[in-house]
Amino acid sequence: MLAAVTPGRLLLVPTPLDFGTGVAPPLSQVLPAGTLQAASRITHWVCENARSARAFLKRVHAEHPLAAPLQALQITELPREVHKKGDHEAGGFDARPLLAPVLQGHDVGLLSEAGMPAVADPGSSVVRAAHALGVTVVPLVGPAALLLALAASGLNGQHFAFVGYLPQDAAARARRLRELEAWAVKTGQTQQFIETPYRNPALWQALLATLQPGTRIAVASGLTLPEATCLTHTCTEWRQRASPVDARMPAVFGIGR
Repeated sequence: MLAAVTPGRLLLVPTPLDFGTGVAPPLSQVLPAGTLQAASRITHWVCENARSARAFLKRVHAEHPLAAPLQALQITELPREVHKKGDHEAGGFDARPLLAPVLQGHDVGLLSEAGMPAVADPGSSVVRAAHALGVTVVPLVGPAALLLALAASGLNGQHFAFVGYLPQDAAARARRLRELEAWAVKTGQTQQFIETPYRNPALWQALLATLQPGTRIAVASGLTLPEATCLTHTCTEWRQRASPVDARMPAVFGIGR
């Protein structure tokens, strides 16, 4: 009689926050040794983008040799509709087939392009599939931009919400900002959101033009990089200062009272 195969695990592997910035400091500066060692042992991956996943794994190899040559690793991308619509809106996407290696005894790593997978990034469908299959899910330690920005903001860290991206249309974006501001003032709940870097300047101008004078605006840019900034001022104060964002560097925004 053949012995039953012991299932592997799904490991959520955080990546540096420097994706797309042109800066690539040693991984040991932003990821603990335990996370790097765990990543170096994984031979099966599910990722947001295979090219950026390979670039990350090359950097892992510089710290801890990979268990197999990079070209021998099994790297599977999430479908494009998951990126465009989100894990929970992509037509009921079933990620269980992506976890077939787990049922064969292999650990599978889940990657996003920056930060913690499945948090403000694709991947929750894979985690949900793991739970459906009874697979152990292990989140590894590493940078999470939302929490770093919240901690550095001085806004309410006991009651907060992440609302994703705001509308691109200027009128719709202004309406959404007024809704978020009203809720933050009423409840004290910090409202966090992000934007594609090249639209950061437009979002910043919308914040200054839309919000009330006393509303506090926090912005954390370039987190974990040498040029990182984490600043919070009222809307009135910000109107007298230079913009803290540009069209190149990722940023996390927050508003509150």
